[in-house]
Amino acid sequence: MFPEDPGGCNSCPRCSSPSRSLLQRLGGIFLPSGMAQTLSDRDEGLPGAVLDAYIQEVLQSHQPLILFLEEPLASLRLADPARCWLLRVLRALQDGAVPDILVVPVGIAYDVAPGRVEHDGALPQPLGIGTCLWAAFQALCWHRGCAQVDFSQPFSLREFVDNNLVGPVLTGNRPEQLLLPAILGRRPLDVGSVGTLSPSLGTEEEILVTALGLHALSDSSACSAITAVGITAALLLHRHQEVVLLPQLMWDFSALLEQLLLRGRAVGFSGQLRALVGHSLRQLCPPLSLHPLRPPRAALGSPEPSVRARLGRLAGAVRHHLAAEAVGACAIRALLLEVLPILGPPSSLTRIVLSRDELLHKILQLLQLLPPTLLGLQPCQPSDCHSLDILDKLILGGLLEEEEPESERGGCDVAPWHFLRGCSLGSFTDDSDSDSERGAAKQCYKLSEPQGFPGFLLFLCRLLSPILHTYGRAVQFLERPPWPQPEADYVEALLEFLAEDEYGYPDRSLALSSLQSFKDMGVLEELQTPTGLLLQLSQPFQSASNREKLGAFIHQFTQL
Repeated sequence: MFPEDPGGCNSCPRCSSPSRSLLQRLGGIFLPSGMAQTLSDRDEGLPGAVLDAYIQEVLQSHQPLILFLEEPLASLRLADPARCWLLRVLRALQDGAVPDILVVPVGIAYDVAPGRVEHDGALPQPLGIGTCLWAAFQALCWHRGCAQVDFSQPFSLREFVDNNLVGPVLTGNRPEQLLLPAILGRRPLDVGSVGTLSPSLGTEEEILVTALGLHALSDSSACSAITAVGITAALLLHRHQEVVLLPQLMWDFSALLEQLLLRGRAVGFSGQLRALVGHSLRQLCPPLSLHPLRPPRAALGSPEPSVRARLGRLAGAVRHHLAAEAVGACAIRALLLEVLPILGPPSSLTRIVLSRDELLHKILQLLQLLPPTLLGLQPCQPSDCHSLDILDKLILGGLLEEEEPESERGGCDVAPWHFLRGCSLGSFTDDSDSDSERGAAKQCYKLSEPQGFPGFLLFLCRLLSPILHTYGRAVQFLERPPWPQPEADYVEALLEFLAEDEYGYPDRSLALSSLQSFKDMGVLEELQTPTGLLLQLSQPFQSASNREKLGAFIHQFTQL
């Protein structure tokens, strides 16, 4: 099924393009014009009734129904056509047409996706049939890389609905209630009442459809294989800021590949190391600058500013698969930022011991700032569950080791006791609190580093740098535009502002995610006017000092 008419004539129902006719003969069906705008209206007339009956007939005959879900540009949002298709499938189950529906998320990994790419933050255009045929013809004539299709674990739609897996989305607290007071220093973060982000997404049925779509997209991303181009792009963008020799790049490729395989991640390639790196560089050229040296060596220069956004998108699969540990690494960085000014530079970071409660607190703050869909995390899970899971992954990944604190120290850090007496960075409400109340020693962890990949902690921090840098620049941008203004004007002006930065990432999806996060946190608010909805700075952030606090809060998680 296709969410939109690829090149057909929508104005006349009797007219159709040759591509539309061909797809219809092959079994493809299309949404009638304008139906995506009436998702909540069950009385859609004859076209809607016919489409509902067709879907029910397909499901009752046990035929596979393939839905193409467009990737959402903003957090906790689905494209309208995708929501429309999922809503009809859900109604078929709720109306009793079928007892259950088995949902199989499918992920497709490309070395380089066919068709046009996004340039300078412009909104990508949907691919028509002609573009797809041209891409297929190019693949026959020129080597355009590899693609791999992966199937995730199927799940029951009936079980998804009956078990109320969407409950955290419906009942969770907003960052405006939890994170904003902690940023402004009004009161500490109340971890015991933390839930998943719950912006206004419409009726309960529409929220259920959105949660189902985001859940399927999350599973699709989790099962998608990592490509050689993605690994190379991640290394060039996040590990080698300067010129790098090809032998060093090959060594780092092997080290990162080993770390991914140790974590059970699937890769979509095989072959000799030199051939894999060479294939990746050919797919990334011509934007990368290659400086020839004496054979067999060559040097790669740092990517140009215009290439950063593209490399960031290609490295997205690596970020998604390591996002949990990247969040933990950024939380460790934030704790080090608080401790090192007191202690001075240590001889080795492995001598520093961190408190479990304080580390969980920092992880939770970052999870409340960034949407789970942007990190490849399940949107149906509450943030406190994600925090504990991230801590476990840091331990299993060799980045943290359990450490027994010295008896004379009341906290788990390397600072002298008199410096931090009575000063706590936060607390985390779980079973360890009851142990602390009974006088048990706090649980602590010592920093470690995986063998074979020196600087892995720093690399993980840099994986989130495109996101955090965009959020930080968005805070600076709050001082520039006139308020109030339409949301579309705000987004376009923000993209231009991001493009002005030499080290910026003018990515539309990241810009929209920062906008949605700011609205959820209460930094921006919507005003209803006769001309439509307008964005305006909320009262607390009309103060320059509060905007500085927000910027400092985000900056603490950026890379070392």
